[in-house]
Amino acid sequence: MQNSTVPQKRTRGFTLIELMVVIAIVALLVMVAMPAYDGYVRKTKRSLGKAELMSVMARQEQFFVNNKQYATTLTGLGYLASPYAINQDGDEVAVTASGRIYQIAISNASATAFTLQAIPQGSQTKDTQCSTLQITSVGVKSIVDGSGSASDCW
Repeated sequence: MQNSTVPQKRTRGFTLIELMVVIAIVALLVMVAMPAYDGYVRKTKRSLGKAELMSVMARQEQFFVNNKQYATTLTGLGYLASPYAINQDGDEVAVTASGRIYQIAISNASATAFTLQAIPQGSQTKDTQCSTLQITSVGVKSIVDGSGSASDCW
């Protein structure tokens, strides 16, 4: 007699346990990667705040050359408002705009001196290392209420 066994077709695929292990590994990787990613996003936005302060500083210096004194308001430099805000594209927006990341303000302004500040707004307030960026008319760069140092933030 002949042994007539029909070869069984093996099904291919993943078991539920294998699938759950892969999902757990991916979740763990996401939990590790997200804080690092958020940190890089905050640093990128911080660089926009610094660039905006340097742009305002350049306008102040040009104003001083033309008028022999510094402007005491940002509107005197041609900005739409004093203070004003910037969004994540570096564009000037209203201080109440939902996408703002920094409010740019001028303080201690006189004919001979001023202080510029980039005050974090919205999601950028989570940047507790650098918080508010500040630069004076003589070029002194500092931070206000941050846990880091000016050299780390600037």
